[in-house]
Amino acid sequence: MRPVKVPEPQERPPMTRATDQPAPERPTADLGPTVADLFPDVTSDAARRLIISAVASFAERGYHATTTRHISEGAGLSSAAMYVHFPTKEQVLFEAGKVGHEGVLAAIREAVAEHTDPRDRMRELVRAFTLWHARHHTMCRVAQYELAALSPEHHAIIAEIRRQTEHFVREEIRRGVDSGAFVVPDVTTAALAVLSMGIDVARWYLPGRSVDAEQLADRYAELAASMLRTRPRS
Repeated sequence: MRPVKVPEPQERPPMTRATDQPAPERPTADLGPTVADLFPDVTSDAARRLIISAVASFAERGYHATTTRHISEGAGLSSAAMYVHFPTKEQVLFEAGKVGHEGVLAAIREAVAEHTDPRDRMRELVRAFTLWHARHHTMCRVAQYELAALSPEHHAIIAEIRRQTEHFVREEIRRGVDSGAFVVPDVTTAALAVLSMGIDVARWYLPGRSVDAEQLADRYAELAASMLRTRPRS
């Protein structure tokens, strides 16, 4: 693997150029009923509640406008409670961002694991990628638009996960091109297009006011197949 350049904190980590767009308007946060399941390694209920509260506040107010009081009180704890579990507000942002980025990478890896045909693998990859960004849209929105607030060390960790995700998608497309299943003018550009399409779901998706997440994921999978000019099976 060729060496990679770790970007400075003010740069957007690789994976999609969609994050170069201005941050979206901040709707009221809706983390969904399963958000606590995203933090199985956080054994303290209070710490988990603090992370969930922080994500909701970051999404609604923005990172810099969120105070530790907002986070603690949103978790139903005293204003000083956050420091018992996290040394800084930035650490909470990092924990949430890391879980979100690792989660989506694990989801697409799992989605393709039982398939061998590149067309099936790509459809399942896009479906899983889209579902993740719809079901966890608030966390994903924070992960995309608040990364500049991370420390250089934490920013580099997230950037590396994003590189792995981009590489995984790119290699899946390359596998299809090499087998003759896909026809694309440029693999890297195709991968960025697929990633951008799925990531943008987190910007606009709202449960109950948008298309059903499962239906959306199916539609995006078919759109990706068309974009990659999927050839019929022989």
